[in-house]
Amino acid sequence: MATRPVETGPAGIQAARNIEHLRLARAHSQQQLAERCTALGRPLTNTAVSRTERARRRCDVDDLVVIATALRVAPASLLLVSLAAPRG
Repeated sequence: MATRPVETGPAGIQAARNIEHLRLARAHSQQQLAERCTALGRPLTNTAVSRTERARRRCDVDDLVVIATALRVAPASLLLVSLAAPRG
């Protein structure tokens, strides 16, 4: 039986928005964020960051923690609804 990929849920979508919002607020490129994450011990490429921000790639807990650390915020803050302006 074939399995379907697990879709990104509401918390993952919110985290994706917040990652992009904070990265832009800190004037980091996706490449710079990827390099910071790699330097912290969690190798990420700029493509992985891009896909994460677009919710095309699931952000696991290890990614969430290192991205938060690279952006100098608490991991839980990436899940908050009020952090990024709503899209639409």
